[in-house]
Amino acid sequence: MSSPWSQRRDVSPETSRLLIERAHEELVSGNPADQRLLDVRPLVRESWRRSLASLVGAESPPRLELSIRELEDYRRAHPLAGVMDMVRALLLPGEAEESGVIVAIGDAAGRLLWVEGDRHLRSLTDDMGFVAGSNWSEQAVGTSAPGTALTLDRSVQIRGAEHFNRLVAPWSCTAAPVHDPETRRIVGVIDVTGGVEAVTPQAQMLVDATARAIEGELLVARLRSRSQTLPARRRGPSRPVAARATLRVLGRDRAQLEAAGEGSETVIELTARHAEILLMLATHPHGLSAEHLGELVYGEPGAADTLRPELVRLRKVLERVAPQLVPTSRPYRLTVALETDAQNVISLLDRGAHRVALAAYRGPVLPDSVAPGVEQLRETVRTALREALMAEAGVDVLVAFADTAEGADDVELLRLCLEMLPARSPRRAGLVARIERLEA
Repeated sequence: MSSPWSQRRDVSPETSRLLIERAHEELVSGNPADQRLLDVRPLVRESWRRSLASLVGAESPPRLELSIRELEDYRRAHPLAGVMDMVRALLLPGEAEESGVIVAIGDAAGRLLWVEGDRHLRSLTDDMGFVAGSNWSEQAVGTSAPGTALTLDRSVQIRGAEHFNRLVAPWSCTAAPVHDPETRRIVGVIDVTGGVEAVTPQAQMLVDATARAIEGELLVARLRSRSQTLPARRRGPSRPVAARATLRVLGRDRAQLEAAGEGSETVIELTARHAEILLMLATHPHGLSAEHLGELVYGEPGAADTLRPELVRLRKVLERVAPQLVPTSRPYRLTVALETDAQNVISLLDRGAHRVALAAYRGPVLPDSVAPGVEQLRETVRTALREALMAEAGVDVLVAFADTAEGADDVELLRLCLEMLPARSPRRAGLVARIERLEA
């Protein structure tokens, strides 16, 4: 079967890229009444103004709001999970990985849940944070087809420079909201991203038709489910919402624990020792013996006796703010998953979201800690970030990495940036000077 995206048709934008870029610069620089804004489509112009009012950065990567574990759980329960095969059949028939477009399905809040399609294009869009779990609402990234379609509750096409975020300017996209077939509330959004083929009139008709087909399938599935449910059948008690917890250790001497339950959230700073213990338990989900945990924290084989009273004090803290995280014994382990911002960076790198990973990397893991386990994790995260960026990231991300404390004195990294930059790039002179200074 041939792909519906296989035949490209160039569509002239309503205004030239240059006019749109100049209008965008005027708006962002604080000239909302500039006449050049009249060269921009009213739909886009109003979206830009909403983006500006939401304090969206013109070059900021999107937020990753769902970890891998949260994403898997959320997708499994989402109403659009049951129609993904239909979406693939309609929008990505044949060889999806060579389709020439990317198809994304998001929820009503603009968070992407599934991102599939052309392998080469995904390797490029991953770098700007167009990955599952990231937030692409207008409030998060500004004007884009999925976010603006949700805001306006209608199908939308956004071409190249019309995006508020300059990182997205190389791409064009068409998106349409999906509604609950009975309440008509928005339950999600379908987006097609690519080149000019993604913003043809045919593309918009196909995306709209897919959204309507999904709504019809949701209604059929719901009616079928009701017909199979006996009237007298009683439902069991609803499962409580699982509490979430995150340990933030990047660039912090004192870790921050964020624990969220039903309707409440607690944020506390941990002592250095408690942070080390909790971090080791978070990164060893299968558990650790007292001897092994003591060695990872204290660096001494016989530190179990020193460890135990510290664990008693940590348990008392956790019982007060996050009882679900109180560790069990023999072996010491957490019974629920504890996310860490360090592991989140690794997850982003695995998904190819290099720019978002770099933005999420706030610095070394517990930089003042000398606990052997922490030092090992610190080096693992640093090395993974450096190697992934140097192997796969684009030049803009590499130069941004070179401007951080981690990359400032890395001659190999600076040389790679120099090789990748265009011959006339104004950034080359600064890189050459830095290399010469480091090698002097």
